[in-house]
Amino acid sequence: MAQKIWFITGASRGFGRLWAEAALACGDKVAVTARSIADVEDFAERFGDRALPIALDVTNRTQVGLAVARAHTHFGRLDILLNNAGYALVGAIEEGEEADVRAEFDTNYFGTLAVIQAALPLLREQGSGHILGVSSVAGVIAHGMIGFYHASKWAFEALHEALADEVKAFGIKVTILEPGAYATSFSSPTSLRMAKGLDAYAPHRAQLFAAGAQMPMGDPHATADAILKIVDAADPPLRFFVGTEGLPLVRAAFAARLATWEAWEELSTAAQGVSITREVEV
Repeated sequence: MAQKIWFITGASRGFGRLWAEAALACGDKVAVTARSIADVEDFAERFGDRALPIALDVTNRTQVGLAVARAHTHFGRLDILLNNAGYALVGAIEEGEEADVRAEFDTNYFGTLAVIQAALPLLREQGSGHILGVSSVAGVIAHGMIGFYHASKWAFEALHEALADEVKAFGIKVTILEPGAYATSFSSPTSLRMAKGLDAYAPHRAQLFAAGAQMPMGDPHATADAILKIVDAADPPLRFFVGTEGLPLVRAAFAARLATWEAWEELSTAAQGVSITREVEV
C-alpha cells in the first residue's frame, strides 16, 4: 500500500502509542502528539524523520490549530487523522461536579472536535483523508457509575456519524473505533479519574471495581493489524468493534431497546395525532 501520513492524538501510551508504532513500522509517517513532548520524543529517536513529535493539549484550540498546520506543512499532506486522546470520569450522576464533567467533555468531545475542524479544510482541499475516532463499547451502551464517560462517547459517536454524511462527497472517510476492555494503561490515574464519592453509592462503586477486576482483557498488540487493515480498506466501516466484547453486548442491548419501543408502539402512535404538513420557507 502507498505510504500514509498520520496525525495521532494521545500517542504517549496505550492504543495511540501502539498504533503509531505499527504505522511507522510499516513505513508510514506519523505526527505523534501528547500533552508532554517528552512522552513522544523517543519516536524521532527510533524512526528518524518519519516521526514528528508535537506537544499538544487537545483542550487548547489554538495549540490544536498550530499542531495540525505544522504536521501538514512538515509532511505535505495528512491522510489519517486518529483522535485517541481521552479519559474516563468514574462516579454516579449525583456525584459528578460540573467542573469535572466539563473537563471530561473538553478532552473527549471538544478536543476531538477541535482537531477535526482544524484538519477538515486541508482534507477537503486534497480531496481525500480518513478520520478515525477512538470511541468505546461505552459509546453504544451505558452502565451506572461511568455515565459521564458514556455521555461523552455517545456524543462522540453522533459527531462522527453526522460527519461521515457531510464529508463523503469530498472523498473523506470516517470510522469510529469501539474497543472493549484491553490490558492498556486506561485504568491508570491519567486515564481514570474519580468523582467525589457519596456513601450512598459505595456499594455500586465496589460492584463496578469488582466486575472490572474479573473482566477478561484483550491483548492490545493484537489490535494493530486490524487498524492497519481498516485504513487500507477501499470501503472502511463507519463503526468497527475492536475485540470481541462489543457485539454480544450490543445485540442484547439493541434487542431490549426494540422490545421496549414495540411494547409502547400503540401509545406512540396515538401521540402522533393527525399528521400536519407545514410549508417551510427555505
